[in-house]
Amino acid sequence: MAVNEKPGKPIFATEAAWCDGSKERLCLPSGTWRTERPVVEVAKCTYCGLCYLFCPPQCIHPGADHFPIDLEFCKGCGICAKECPTKAITMVAEGVEDDDASSEKRD
Repeated sequence: MAVNEKPGKPIFATEAAWCDGSKERLCLPSGTWRTERPVVEVAKCTYCGLCYLFCPPQCIHPGADHFPIDLEFCKGCGICAKECPTKAITMVAEGVEDDDASSEKRD
């Protein structure tokens, strides 16, 4: 892995939680090894953006009325659920049968 020694620049040339987003990220689908997945209850989402801000692998993106989670890249860390002030995001165990096994729950 290439290391950049210049101050004020990213240390590694690949994606990490400290990525400044100035270069293309290394996109490895890591959603297959998580033990829990986040589910967003859209009706509770106030679109505050805290989940988007704190997501380490940056797999949460702005949507029309909430922040959808890309489960292909979600590692299941649960930081989004912990930071959500309205508790719109809950962590569900992988393998638990869900209606559509998606990351969204609508009324």
